[in-house]
Amino acid sequence: MPAPANVHADRPDRPAHFARHIRAVAPGLLLTGTIAAAATALHGLPGAADLSPMLLAIVIGIAGHNLVGTPAWAVPGVKVSLRRVLRFAIILLGLQLTTAQLIEVGGEGLAIIAATLLATFSFTVWLGRRLGVDRKLAELIAAGTSICGASAIIATNTVTRADDEDVAYGIACVTVFGSAAMIALPLLAGPLGLDARTFGLWTGASIHEIAQVVAASFQAGHDAGEFGTIAKLSRVAMLAPLVIGLGLLARARLRHAPGSAGHAAPPMPWFVLGFLAMIGVNHVVAIPSGVKSQIVALTTFLLAMALAAMGLETDLRKLAARGLRPALLGLAAALFVASFSLTLIKLTGWHG
Repeated sequence: MPAPANVHADRPDRPAHFARHIRAVAPGLLLTGTIAAAATALHGLPGAADLSPMLLAIVIGIAGHNLVGTPAWAVPGVKVSLRRVLRFAIILLGLQLTTAQLIEVGGEGLAIIAATLLATFSFTVWLGRRLGVDRKLAELIAAGTSICGASAIIATNTVTRADDEDVAYGIACVTVFGSAAMIALPLLAGPLGLDARTFGLWTGASIHEIAQVVAASFQAGHDAGEFGTIAKLSRVAMLAPLVIGLGLLARARLRHAPGSAGHAAPPMPWFVLGFLAMIGVNHVVAIPSGVKSQIVALTTFLLAMALAAMGLETDLRKLAARGLRPALLGLAAALFVASFSLTLIKLTGWHG
């Protein structure tokens, strides 16, 4: 008996859908790639060697977005660069690390990271109440500052249920103040007498976004960059329990409210697992130095693409759209996380 005519009718559409997706994201990917290439070229100029391509890429992106505007045709590819390209680059970073280096963070280093996270989140929510900032917006800024920037805000909003304007404001806050920290902290490493690993721990425990940590920590050398990345990813791994805890609190608040039974499961930052898997691969497989150097160059370029995308989505005017108090909260939280983590590092005498 012949099969019905429509059994496989959807299959021819799949290649067409994929082709449409590629056409949609290609212009934005080309734009972020061009900015990354320009940043790489600028990095090679005299006097710019101390500025990483990643830092230069986000500066170019921010300038382009706020002076000219990000064209609509580039938006889909910019979003892919900011999310998928960034996470793939972080996974590749794992090939530059070994399990022995992970152990170097140690229990004391992890305790500093965890204490900083909890103190920053609590301080930000408390100060938000004192400043009269809406609780949901304060929680988003707290999560973005204490854990991992925009991705933490998006994950936290699965249980906070803030509106789109709050999410946009929170992302603008952590991007701008995280970018400021990315520029400021490397300038303070020398005056504060921080060695490479201590500076790496400080950046990993205090700067908002993963890409910002990478850009800042590598300013102090390869060892600082590797350690900053490890510290930051250890911090990212704490996102899931925090979101679960916020979900439990949200459920308790809405227990007697009608229609409040639904509860979204917190997402798992899957790229952290990929990062750890690549560390395991690097521990087991001896990668030739020539191949590894190419991987390092590719990883840096992909991170520059991601930071270019971050700049192209950073609208400085959003900080003024909801008044000054949430912006002050974001600034205070950024100053708190940097000073609190540095104080713990100094008090414990941590050196890695």
